[in-house]
Amino acid sequence: MLKVEAIIRPERIGQVTPALDAAGCTGYHYTNITGQGRQGGVEVFTGRGGQMVTRSAVPKTMITTVIPDELLEAVIEAIVNNARSPGEGAIGDGKIFVSTVSDVVRVRTGERGEIAI
Repeated sequence: MLKVEAIIRPERIGQVTPALDAAGCTGYHYTNITGQGRQGGVEVFTGRGGQMVTRSAVPKTMITTVIPDELLEAVIEAIVNNARSPGEGAIGDGKIFVSTVSDVVRVRTGERGEIAI
């Protein structure tokens, strides 16, 4: 079993979640987060005076799911193809992190392992 965490632009969540469903990943959750990566922030206009200010923290959305190993490539492809900006992509499109999950327990029934996903 694998845990996939994808950090993407918030405006792309509407394209990514249907693609995950189509790839066979039916269980996931997403959270609005704020952070900074290599992008280093964005420039925004402030209210009074219209000054440009650099915000180091940028709004993003993190999608988290646990999947069987055989779904990994389909899930990654679904995220990349639907989270990437048009053309060749752009800085700030996001990252995908994959890690191993040793066990899953369904609280309601006590089932363990892939059946509990």
